[in-house]
Amino acid sequence: MPSVPTRIDGPVAVIGDVHGQTDKLRRVIEKLSRVPNISDRWIVFIGDLVDRGPDPKGAIDLYCELASNHKKLTWVCGNHELAMAGSLGLFEVPDFVDWPGRWLVNYGAETTFSSYDVPFSDLAGLRDALPEQHRTLLADLPWSVEHGHYLFVHAGLDNNLPFQMQINILRQRDYSLAHPQWLYDKSFVHGAAAPDCPVTVVVGHTPLPQVRFGDRIIGTDTTGGVQGELSCVLLPENEVITSAVDLPDAFPGQPRGPHGQPPPGSPPAPPRPWWKFW
Repeated sequence: MPSVPTRIDGPVAVIGDVHGQTDKLRRVIEKLSRVPNISDRWIVFIGDLVDRGPDPKGAIDLYCELASNHKKLTWVCGNHELAMAGSLGLFEVPDFVDWPGRWLVNYGAETTFSSYDVPFSDLAGLRDALPEQHRTLLADLPWSVEHGHYLFVHAGLDNNLPFQMQINILRQRDYSLAHPQWLYDKSFVHGAAAPDCPVTVVVGHTPLPQVRFGDRIIGTDTTGGVQGELSCVLLPENEVITSAVDLPDAFPGQPRGPHGQPPPGSPPAPPRPWWKFW
């Protein structure tokens, strides 16, 4: 059984590929705190919390902390989580799949090791350094999350295969597949959902300059873990929240200088828990 919920309903906030960009994720979640009735809304991470960005461990810590406060939360497996879990032996790996040879060379995994304070390429050390909750999550993430009106899957669906066949494969998660296209293909987001697909497909994986609202497909990765602002899409509203700093809200109730900062000598804004909002 997957480590997180795989069937959801009602309103959703889907967060694009985080890639260890914990500061951007904090800003997105803080903005989500202002969404009315947020406690009734599912929050879906579309995958790739790890690698590339500065703090993959912090991103997973943040997910775990959020899970302790907000029960409507889930996480779709990305290709980076699949490669990491396969490399660490968190699921049974066929002999013909060389996950470490791929992950260590091609995925920007250096930041993942450093965030756990483990030397790069020390797979045994990293596995030992994983908190139990991280290990449990990474070992059994779902390849898709289903909703009555949406399907959340990291890269998308293959229009050359029947919809129901793909749903069955995603539910079963065949780990003998070394390169499952539903987690890897970068072309899916640029197309449209197939005629036999009854829902809107929501994906990440492929970096875009902005959220793409296509023909029954929505692309949410706007950083690739490299540059740009992290995006979150509210559904069914099709509204976008980003991690961009909102200066007018940065110092509420205080006079500002010409660039939005408090003038010299102003008292600091009172600290508040950024996240105790539900």
